[in-house]
Amino acid sequence: MKVINKAVLSALTCFGFLAAHAALADEAAKQDAHNLWLKKQFSQQHQQLIPVVTVADMFYACNKERKVDPINYHISELVLKMDRDRLADKLTTCLADDSLKSDVALNFGLIGCFNEQFSEMPASEKAQKMKLVRQAIASLSREERQKSLTKCVTEQAIRYLK
Repeated sequence: MKVINKAVLSALTCFGFLAAHAALADEAAKQDAHNLWLKKQFSQQHQQLIPVVTVADMFYACNKERKVDPINYHISELVLKMDRDRLADKLTTCLADDSLKSDVALNFGLIGCFNEQFSEMPASEKAQKMKLVRQAIASLSREERQKSLTKCVTEQAIRYLK
């Protein structure tokens, strides 16, 4: 009798393990499908957010330097609250004779983006880092600055999606 009980117990344990494993595998497959869906959703939102964040960064830095608008906006306000057409108009006004594709606009974008990345730092540390950013801007080629802006804005947009 003990042999049969051990065999039955062993079979039941094995069956229970297999059933639990199958349930976990099924749950993992559902989770993988959900993660794939999230990635697709995230990607679409991310791609739509990148140009808005870029324009916000450019306007923020342009306005800080040229003081076209008397309001001291935070980049997050520009991205999350301001109408996109209004934001684009503000940037166009601030840039004046400089085009959106100019080196001036690119540099403003970098300054704005890094300014937000350093926003949690103490003021003295932030000032030091921004000084380094300005030095890097002056020494990098347009292609390198464009790559840097793309990377910075991509990371920035991800934070807005969280």
